[in-house]
Amino acid sequence: MIKKIVALVLLVSAGSTIWKLAPSFTEKSSSAPSASSSAPVAVEAERVRTGPIALKRVFSGELEANEKFVVAPKVSGRVEFLAVDLGDEIRQGQLVARLDHEEFSLAVTQAKADLAVALAGEARADSSLEIAGRDMARIETLKKRGVSSEAQLDEARSRQMVAKAGLEIARANVTRARAALETARIRLGYTEVKADWSGTDDTRVVAQTFVAQGDTVSANSPMVSVVDLDPIIGVISVTEKDYGRLETGRQAELTTDAFPGRIFWGKVARIAPVFREATRQARVELTVDNAGHELKPGMFIRAGLILDEVSDAVIVPESALTRRDGETGVFLIEEKDATVVWKPVTPGIRAGEQVQVSGISSGGRVVTLGQQMLDNGSKIVIPGKETSQ
Repeated sequence: MIKKIVALVLLVSAGSTIWKLAPSFTEKSSSAPSASSSAPVAVEAERVRTGPIALKRVFSGELEANEKFVVAPKVSGRVEFLAVDLGDEIRQGQLVARLDHEEFSLAVTQAKADLAVALAGEARADSSLEIAGRDMARIETLKKRGVSSEAQLDEARSRQMVAKAGLEIARANVTRARAALETARIRLGYTEVKADWSGTDDTRVVAQTFVAQGDTVSANSPMVSVVDLDPIIGVISVTEKDYGRLETGRQAELTTDAFPGRIFWGKVARIAPVFREATRQARVELTVDNAGHELKPGMFIRAGLILDEVSDAVIVPESALTRRDGETGVFLIEEKDATVVWKPVTPGIRAGEQVQVSGISSGGRVVTLGQQMLDNGSKIVIPGKETSQ
């Protein structure tokens, strides 16, 4: 029993001694060698250079026709002849279709007959007025001689006024008949449906047909649609992040799966002043030269746009950027003593694996691998380089 008590007392005494000495051990262990006295850290490095750099974005979108015009008849009728088909080139004013015109031809014939009747009525009214005028002159002469009475003179005047009114009515009927004939001729002309669009382009392409020969169509119903393919419009959507960098006239590089390896060039033509509420993106339209009509509406495209560029930027690899105390910076290599210096920088344009920075000058080298082991003033070694000496 006595031996056990002695052993317990010794154990407690030893524990107390260790507890008292623990802070001193901790203090000694925490006093690690400084960065300047620690072993060199193996790193990789690349040189800081000066040159051009550009911010390029690639947007997805689709192609749309520059202009679209739907050919529709102005009168109803049966399609006797359809002059164009899908994919055909069509000139402005060209015949597209001809409708059954028998009813409209009869209307023209009827209008001609009505005009002839109106002209005959005008001639008769003119003759009646001439007779009434002669009768009036005769009665006036007799009145001066005292042969005719005042009542006879009044009656002659009344007949002359009626004849004048009749002539006016006859002339109005002639005018109406001529207008009716012209209307009938115009409606007959409407049976020949033509492609009359507004614009300076003389040739377009039939994009879609809605009727076939023999179909009956109503007035203003679509028959074919024609589109202008040169230039063609590329439509992309841009977020708020890139919207402020866009400007009209900026060149765009377009590619499409329909022509692998081909590049088509366009320019920013229009930028929407509003964003879509559903997507928070703005519509941007590009005009693309398409003289060969190779590009078609509805094709999927990728449009590369250079949103910003600097001709003499200070450039480092993006892998050189690191964070220390909430700041972004790089470790510059001091070639003489094989150490590094921490330099805060402000990143700018990023292009692939390169980034523009401000805060340092070109000519030196920056650490691109191993920064996590470094601090300001740390010694380094670059395998195979003179800095390891």
